[in-house]
Order: sequence, then C-alpha cells, then structure tokens
Amino acid sequence: MNTLRFREIEGNNMGYVGLIALLGAFILAGLVSAYYMEHNGHWVTGMSNMVIWGTPHVFAVFLIVAASGALNVASISSVFNKKIYKPMAPLSALLAVSLLAGGLMILVLDLGRPDRLIIAMTYYNFKSIFAWNIILYNGFFVFTGVYLWFMLDRTMKAHTRTAGFFAFVWRLILTTGTGAIFGFLVARSGYDMALLAPMFVIMSFSFGLAIFILVLMATYNWSERPLGDVVLNRLRNLLGVFVAAVLYFVIVYHLTNLYETEHHGFESFMLLGDHGGEVYSGIFWIGQILLGSLLPLALIYAPKFKNSRKTLVAICLLVILGGLAQMYTIIIGGQAYPLEMFPGKEVLESGFNDGMTAHYAPSLPEILLGLGGVAVAFALVTVGIKALAIVPESLSDDVADPHHKAD
Repeated sequence: MNTLRFREIEGNNMGYVGLIALLGAFILAGLVSAYYMEHNGHWVTGMSNMVIWGTPHVFAVFLIVAASGALNVASISSVFNKKIYKPMAPLSALLAVSLLAGGLMILVLDLGRPDRLIIAMTYYNFKSIFAWNIILYNGFFVFTGVYLWFMLDRTMKAHTRTAGFFAFVWRLILTTGTGAIFGFLVARSGYDMALLAPMFVIMSFSFGLAIFILVLMATYNWSERPLGDVVLNRLRNLLGVFVAAVLYFVIVYHLTNLYETEHHGFESFMLLGDHGGEVYSGIFWIGQILLGSLLPLALIYAPKFKNSRKTLVAICLLVILGGLAQMYTIIIGGQAYPLEMFPGKEVLESGFNDGMTAHYAPSLPEILLGLGGVAVAFALVTVGIKALAIVPESLSDDVADPHHKAD
C-alpha cells in the first residue's frame, strides 16, 4: 500500500497562470459591475420595488448554501470517522470557506449601500433573521478555519475530531438560518413555510458535493496526480442520495402548499404558469426537475456510466444548473408572485401594481457580479492549494482504500 502524502500544487506552468488570469478577469468584471450599479442606482438592473432581490442574490445564496455542503466530506471523515474521506477533508474545508467568501462578496456588493454593513455588524436586532445570519456567517469562518488549522498542524491533530464536530453543527445551523430567511417571510405565498429551513440543509449537501467533485477532479487532472475510481464512485453514490433527497423535499413542499388553500394561487403560478408565471414554471420543470434532478439520478444509477468520468462531470454540472434554477424560482419567483394581503378575500385595490405579477429580467451587470463572486471562490481555492499542502499526492484505489482489490 502506498503512503499518503500531502503536497502543494506546483502552479508554475502557463495553465495555472492562465486560470488565475481568467478568474481575475471575472473578478474585475464583477467589481466594475458593482461600481456601475452603485454609482447609477439599481434602476440599471432588472430589479424594482417589487423584485428587490435579483440575480446576484441567486448566485450569493447558492454559494452560501453550497459552502455548507462543501464541508460534507470533511464532516463525514471527522464526525462519522469514515477513513476513505479523510485525505480529502482539508480540501473540503478550504472549498467551504472559499465558497462562503465568494457568496458574501456578492451579497455585500449587491446591497446598494455596502458601507452600511458596518451598522449590521455593530448594532444587532435579535428579532431580525438577517442579524442572526451575520453571526452565523462569521461563526462559520471561525469554526471551519480552526478545523482546517487543526488538520494541517500535527501538534493539534488530536483535537481535529472535536473541531470537526463543532464545524459540522455550525454549518447545519448556518444553512437552517439561511432557509429561515425565506421561511419566516409570511407575507410571501412562496416563502411562508418552515419546511424551507431543512430543505435548504439538504440542498446544501447536494450543491456543495457537486462542486467539490468538480474541484477534486480538476485538481487531480491538471496536476497529473492519480485519482482512483473508488473515491469517485463513493462520491457519486453519495451525490445520488442527496439529489434524491432534494427532490423528495421539493415534492413535499409543493404537496403541502397544494393542501393549503391560501397557497393554491402560488402553486398554479409556479407549476402551471398561470398569472404570468410561464417563465418560472418553465425554469422549475425543465431546469430544476428535469435537468437538475431526474436526469442526474438516471445517469448516476445507470450501470453503463458507472466508471465514466465525463458522465460524472456532466452529472455535477447538471446538479449545479438545477441548483441555480431552484434558487431562481425560490428567490425571484417568490417575489414575482403578487402579495396576497388577505387570502381568499376580495380587496379594494389601488392602481399601484396591486395584484400584478412583477416583471423581472436579469441585466448584464447583475450576471457579471454573480460570476465575479464565483470567480472569487475558485480563485481562493486555486491559490490555497498552491500555498498549503492540503492535496494528497495520490488518491489511487490502493491509497484511498487499503482493502481494494484490483480486477
């Protein structure tokens, strides 16, 4: 059996420099877009006083949720003591911190007045779920950062499992808090449900693991290090469980809404495209259900594609695409559906868009800001694997699984 050794990525070739340059270009485009929107006002975006969270929030919340899920591998290795995942735990923790940093960058720059974040950091309103999340984000950085430190420092390795346990618990609280942001907004028919909190937790498992698999495969492919099928097949099967769980929660969410008469209007809007919801219904059925759930599940469990790495890449990309579609329908679709102030009652309406479905179309600056945050996350990972010895030299089958028998 080969000895497990961790070593930094060289990063001296043109490919590495080119990747950093490409990510830097997206980051610069995101910063320029943020300045353009802040300088001219948010009227240059697709947002309005009816849709106040636009495409940047879709990217931001997706990255924040995925950050929690990216820690899955490290949590399984430490908390549940699964040895096959231990070599990948440092990379898992680094990716988690990086994704959260990218998501928060978007969130801060999309506020319109980013300087006012100082007020949110110094004056807390504990009745506000947003104030809670400021604490949760900072706590995630602290707990995951300490966890990564303990994994890399030989003198602290004895405390790694304890640090991993606290990081595991905190990430569950973080994702629950993120889902609660929407679940506590009772005025919106698409948000008003406690089920959103646990659904966001299981969504994080799926999205984060899909991103982790892609980062793992890219790292080993570009650095020309061995990566065996044992690890990838274990991660593939785990991803299948999470994708199926997300689909289950989505079905329960909509069945519960259909049972409650007050939510029938929103369900016809989202599922059937009524009341001007054709775009969101199409994104839901095609992007979220078909491409993001059913097709990945079919590919994961089809024996023909068991050891196909190209298929695994396609599966992960589809899960990420489905995740973005799901965030779009939740965040944008939930705002686009008109507010029902008195469900089931006939109300005297004003001429100020009462009962009207909000129109929203993403603008280029919004998309570039979102992609800039994604680039920040991957730039941090790219620099991190070069600066820190967190990637094993080999994850071949005989290294990852000592009991593996070659065919």
